[in-house]
Amino acid sequence: MGIQAEVQLLEAPNQLRKRTLSLEAREGEAIIEVLACGLCHTDLGFANGSVAPKHPLPLVLGHEVVGTIVEGARVGRRVLVPAVMGCGRCAYCLAGRDNACPKQVMPGNDAHGGFATHMVVREAALVPLDDAPADLDLRELSVVADAVSTAYQATSRAALAEGDVAIVVGAGGVGGFLAQIARARGARVIALDVDRARLERISSFAEVMPIDGRPAKELRKEVQRLTAGVPSLRHRVFECSGTTAGQQLAYALIGAAATMVQVGYCREPVELRLSNLMAFDATVHGSWGAPLSAFTEVLRLVFEKKVVLTPFVTHAPLSSLDALLDDMTHHRLDKRAVLDPRA
Repeated sequence: MGIQAEVQLLEAPNQLRKRTLSLEAREGEAIIEVLACGLCHTDLGFANGSVAPKHPLPLVLGHEVVGTIVEGARVGRRVLVPAVMGCGRCAYCLAGRDNACPKQVMPGNDAHGGFATHMVVREAALVPLDDAPADLDLRELSVVADAVSTAYQATSRAALAEGDVAIVVGAGGVGGFLAQIARARGARVIALDVDRARLERISSFAEVMPIDGRPAKELRKEVQRLTAGVPSLRHRVFECSGTTAGQQLAYALIGAAATMVQVGYCREPVELRLSNLMAFDATVHGSWGAPLSAFTEVLRLVFEKKVVLTPFVTHAPLSSLDALLDDMTHHRLDKRAVLDPRA
């Protein structure tokens, strides 16, 4: 029957306009009434033109969505929309690697996203929120679609186990949630960041280390001192800053038989000596989003309050999107913004 959606439409780089789109759900699709959508640095890259989305402009951005099905097979059900949705049929999906599916759909990148009152998605990919505690603000679950689930997948890629040391470079956004998840998995967590406020916010979950412009060699020695007695075989280094300096630092922290996971995105090329991996017999993984199978455990951690959301998010109306993107550009936004499309 179709629905009229009020959206923030990116018509050209740095040109967001409020528009109305007519949405139609095809077979296998559902229309979601958006309760909230998180704002991510990926959205900033698309919005300012520094990163090209796969879908040509105009495009509705936003890939951290929670809402209610208003058209489809399960009308009325509250759901989470994963940031990465595989086709469900290819070799990658059948192997449980749907987050690497060549035909994957990322809202706000491959198709219209959640900076809107409504959006269209493949219904089979939706994650039910039937078990959400009554005292949990469902809007905050929007960040689970990407920031929290991406952090969880990174710890899984690293095979992080109880007694390991998780070294998190970049404690804001994904890094803050990764520190919590690593702690919940029984690891000792050391978080490094240039921002002392981020470190203070995460200090109940991690030992914190201000970078303060110190060279990588000095930071490496301090990490080695803190982890004396734990062989680097059990070190898991997570690069979450998405900066050139952060990637170089994380790589410098790799020791013998250690594992590094690249989580953050950096557009600029980074110069590294790959022979270090050979010399250390070390392992480096990439990690992109999370497979659908991960969400049951991710939500359990949130529902049991082993991962907390409220201190790490801020609420704002969708109408303030331009101002929030400017705040993000100038590093004035220190929490994950959760946007209400009705305001």
